[in-house]
Amino acid sequence: MRNGSDSSDFRSRLVHPRYVHLGVLLLAAAVALSFPSMAPSPYEITVGIAILNYAVLSTSWNFVGGFTGYVSLGHGAFAGLGAYGTGLLVAKGELPPFAALFVAAVLVAALAVPVGYAALRVRGASFVIVSIALVLILLLVFQSWASLTGGSRGLVVPRPFPGMLRAEHHRTFYFLFLSLLALALLVWWVIDRSRFGMGLKAIREDEDKAQSLGIPTFTYKLVVFVVSAAFTSLAGGLYALWFGDLDPVFQFSILSGSYMVLMALLGGVRQLYGPLLGALIVGYALEYSKVEYGDTPLHLVVAGLLLGVVVTFMPDGVIPAAGALLGRFRRTGDASIREVTAAELRERGGEFEETDGRDTTEVRNSERSGT
Repeated sequence: MRNGSDSSDFRSRLVHPRYVHLGVLLLAAAVALSFPSMAPSPYEITVGIAILNYAVLSTSWNFVGGFTGYVSLGHGAFAGLGAYGTGLLVAKGELPPFAALFVAAVLVAALAVPVGYAALRVRGASFVIVSIALVLILLLVFQSWASLTGGSRGLVVPRPFPGMLRAEHHRTFYFLFLSLLALALLVWWVIDRSRFGMGLKAIREDEDKAQSLGIPTFTYKLVVFVVSAAFTSLAGGLYALWFGDLDPVFQFSILSGSYMVLMALLGGVRQLYGPLLGALIVGYALEYSKVEYGDTPLHLVVAGLLLGVVVTFMPDGVIPAAGALLGRFRRTGDASIREVTAAELRERGGEFEETDGRDTTEVRNSERSGT
């Protein structure tokens, strides 16, 4: 009996959620690192880069949306500022490419302080409207200021590795985007387990109550807003160095912010890997529809259908829905195991000894009641 119990305990320890998560993480890391060598052509690597870019952007958005519950549809403005800041510092400021990338991120983070100071004083629909207004204003500015930004003609960003072949260029930027994603996930994980993160989650659940308990809600919101803007800027700047051609209509698009929200919602905004899973699903669907159907608006239909599925069937995201389903199966499995164990104990006269056709528990209850 002890051997069976020991083996079941070993199996239960083996399938502990911590070990399952670690195994899934190691498997995902191995697949991500080996993807460039397995890709049949450079095109597949560019699709991988696009998906990683989406993953960094949605994870960056999730610093605000996941922790505080504030939904920003104009978060693409920081990606556009990071892209143009990096491009202008390289093309006209003649800074080294990766120095320009980090300088632009610092400048965008500094700009996010007054923007957040104004925007975070409102909540709900008002905050959404302010975030949309930000991206529209920047679109008009960067389109009109043609002498600096190139206007509708766009801005050409010099390649950081001019002597590198195109395939190797894509492979290098694949690992750069992967490293940036790993850094964003690490920072999100650290905040999630910190006292600062607990305060942010209190704001998400009930901001007024959190403030009454002494949490400096506005300061917390402003800090995480700036962190989110910095990571979003890094993603935009790295995209500018990789792609090399910037257009204000694309860089300052409300669709960019909408995709970030959709990806985070699809995977689960309260989950570390939620935006990453959403980026894999939505990013691949968008890239596939663009390749198959060209410049038609069908990719917008695909995004709308995915949003409808999320809102209708998985309002908390894929990861929480999958976790609830696995928990339901686990509870069913535990019940069947307990029934078998009780039957074995009855057969061996252990815990449920028969006394005059009744088990021990029934006899004790009868004695207590005096019957």
